[in-house]
Amino acid sequence: MPPAKPLHYAPNANFDSNGKYLPGKAGFGMADISSVRQLDSLGGDVKGLVWVGQCNGADEKFRKTVQPYIGNPKLYGFYLMDDPDPRRMLESGKLAVSCTPDNLKAESDWIHRHAPGAKTFIVPMNLSSSKTPSFKNTYNPTNSHVDLFGIDPYPCRTELNGCDYDMIDRYVLAAEAWGIPRSRMVPVYQSFGGGDWLDDNDGRYLLPTAEQTRQMLARWRKYVTAPEFDVVYSWGSQRSDAALEGAPDLQEVFSVHNHASGPLAKPNCHDAEAVPLDAANPPAQQAAVPSRGRSRNSPGQPPS
Repeated sequence: MPPAKPLHYAPNANFDSNGKYLPGKAGFGMADISSVRQLDSLGGDVKGLVWVGQCNGADEKFRKTVQPYIGNPKLYGFYLMDDPDPRRMLESGKLAVSCTPDNLKAESDWIHRHAPGAKTFIVPMNLSSSKTPSFKNTYNPTNSHVDLFGIDPYPCRTELNGCDYDMIDRYVLAAEAWGIPRSRMVPVYQSFGGGDWLDDNDGRYLLPTAEQTRQMLARWRKYVTAPEFDVVYSWGSQRSDAALEGAPDLQEVFSVHNHASGPLAKPNCHDAEAVPLDAANPPAQQAAVPSRGRSRNSPGQPPS
């Protein structure tokens, strides 16, 4: 069963120089964690989502990364990967190592076995475009044993002079088509714009207005009414972009959203099974869309 009140997560730059957790002032109850000290510092009911970012299976490095957090009462779970790529592709003349579903499965299984109750989470890569998104041949609960999947359409863009809310619909249906049920989806809301990020249509992302943010939240409610948690991307700026930390009007919108009691909306008890959709399965040769990535991605990696 989903929680009666979802947790809320806004990653990047979560702590100031004194170790104070900053997004809490806007009602975000889950922190972006990269050290045991940060996790131990969390007060009240705030939980921690620990960044891992390896996808090499449950090897020694993985175990050393994860083990210090096991048994900590503030632990929510582990963010295994952001935009993992299952393909083997040439990078600088060399064949890049792919992130295989089996490696994620080994990591997720190890966590479930050694840290019962901890959740595993990834944000899968869209292997097509924002107009015809596809998660085909990426990851789902069956092939990866990952618990939760962040779905991250970023609909507000300069070439649109606003926001394409139908993009949310397309991403959700594409995820369902690849076997990710709505009960496993984590909505990812856009809260960044400008800076050095480019979208897949050679435009730039726009920081949503307060009203556009409300429209995004409303559109997501049509599909995922009671998620385990949701994500606002991003609290901190990454590439000279405007982000939530510097947008008090958006903080107010999300504060209202985050402090609302109960699920996002009354559940309709519908969790559609995966149904093949032509729009969700475009030709394999289409390039992966740059979406929006964490600052912890490799230097020079396209935003995802």
